[in-house]
Amino acid sequence: MSACRAPRRLANRRRATVPALAAAAAALILSACGSGVSGGSAETKFVQGKGGVETVAKGDRSHGPKLDGETLTGDKLDVASYKGKIVVLNVWSSTCSPCRAEAPNLAKVAKETKGDVQFVGINTREPSQAPAIKFEKEFAVGYPSLYDPMGDLTLRFPKGSLNPQAIPTTIVLDRDGNIAARALKALSEESLRDMLDPLIAEK
Repeated sequence: MSACRAPRRLANRRRATVPALAAAAAALILSACGSGVSGGSAETKFVQGKGGVETVAKGDRSHGPKLDGETLTGDKLDVASYKGKIVVLNVWSSTCSPCRAEAPNLAKVAKETKGDVQFVGINTREPSQAPAIKFEKEFAVGYPSLYDPMGDLTLRFPKGSLNPQAIPTTIVLDRDGNIAARALKALSEESLRDMLDPLIAEK
């Protein structure tokens, strides 16, 4: 009789495992294009603004982290080399629908503000560069993206300033390299300009 019961126990274990595997797969899918919100902290002093864009007063800004590495095309890039310009850091993945929605807006504003602003993408959760390169060609993205498949660069940000689970996320650094604004959502052209215009005016 024990020989007959063993297969039933094995089958029960298998049936119990299926929902667990499905839940794990769902969690991976959600984390690949998350919309989690990271709250501000005493260190970052973000102030909620119009359209979900948060800003930091000039005197309260913390310095952005060192961000350097290889771009999607294999070039070396250090964000510190753009000091003196406003830097827009956009965290994205080619599998993320909101990233696709905002990509034309980012590409357009990047082109039109090139004199004052430097855009830099941070491509994450991407097992290979090929889909990301295809994404950039599709949306005529004219600025470089650091390749960050494991999310290591996003973990360099101060606590509360960036949630690595939120894709897309946009962080704006002022001309001194300090964190001045953040959006944990896909940006319209209007929202992006609302982030940048006050910083451009700080000349």
